[in-house]
Amino acid sequence: MGSRARAATEPPAPSAGPPAGRGRAERRRTARRAGRRGRRSMLRELPLIAVVALVIALVLKTFFVQVFVIPSGSMEQTIAIGDRVLVDKLTPWFGSTPQRGDVVVFKDPGGWLEQGHAPDTDGPVVDGVKTAFSWVGLLPSADEQDLIKRVIGVAGDRVACCDQQGRITVNGTPIDEPYLAAGNPPSRLAFQVTVPPGRLWVMGDHRDVSADSRYHMSGPDQGTVPVGNVIGRAFMIGWPFDRIHTLARPSYPRAAAGAPAKIPRPGPDPLQSSLVMGMLGAAATVRRRRRRAGPTARGLRPPAVWDAGDGPPGVIEKCRRSRRGARCAALSTADEGRPHSREEKSWGIW
Repeated sequence: MGSRARAATEPPAPSAGPPAGRGRAERRRTARRAGRRGRRSMLRELPLIAVVALVIALVLKTFFVQVFVIPSGSMEQTIAIGDRVLVDKLTPWFGSTPQRGDVVVFKDPGGWLEQGHAPDTDGPVVDGVKTAFSWVGLLPSADEQDLIKRVIGVAGDRVACCDQQGRITVNGTPIDEPYLAAGNPPSRLAFQVTVPPGRLWVMGDHRDVSADSRYHMSGPDQGTVPVGNVIGRAFMIGWPFDRIHTLARPSYPRAAAGAPAKIPRPGPDPLQSSLVMGMLGAAATVRRRRRRAGPTARGLRPPAVWDAGDGPPGVIEKCRRSRRGARCAALSTADEGRPHSREEKSWGIW
């Protein structure tokens, strides 16, 4: 009786832990579950990412930058037919006004563009997709009445053609124009104008084919363009790939010195930093959402120690970083401290 009583009060022998084959199977099942959860989480987040991208595109087009396609050669050699130019729409909100030498996109002040041309159609479905993309700024609009020219004179400037060397003068001072198309003189048409307040005198770089301010002098505004019609300054060619570069801003300091009116200084140019901040903000929003969802929703492995709901009780997972990434394996807590086999070491166990 004494021996039976002692056997009943002795603690049970410690468990030897799960078999090695069972542990490997559990690890594979856990990895598959984590992979499936990560893929499902990514699919659930795709609509959010698409909505955030569209909102950012719309905000950028409305307040920051817009892409325009150049349909004519009036700005060659600076801008070629088919180039996509990026136009800064932000700085005018801070009081910046166009300066001499700027390449600007502006609304037709009236009668500069041919009227009555119906845009080509590709069918209702394709036209609807193009309209939606142009609305958010991913494609140019087919019916916008916009022009692109270079500012030669601002309010108060006296612009004339030409001096004895055939150069255009601003406030009596000849200006250098290295951007003109090859073989083009500064102007074949003589003119003289004083730019009214709040208006601009603009000309194309390809002077022989550009129907610019020179050809609209018969009106009351003598061919000048209202500053309010300016959409923004073209600061970069963004496509095609082999023509990507920023557009230089030539200045005419000697001409400015002779101006009778005070020329406003350019306002701040926070365009590039604002674009970067907008993209970083969208990325931060997605990251915060993924952090709130937890590591499993992000497609990561479960924590090092999990409960009986996700795996066998008393099992831990250890990982080791290597040049090929993190390497992990599951171990029984009863096996900690014992020598490990070569196979276990190859899985990153230590």
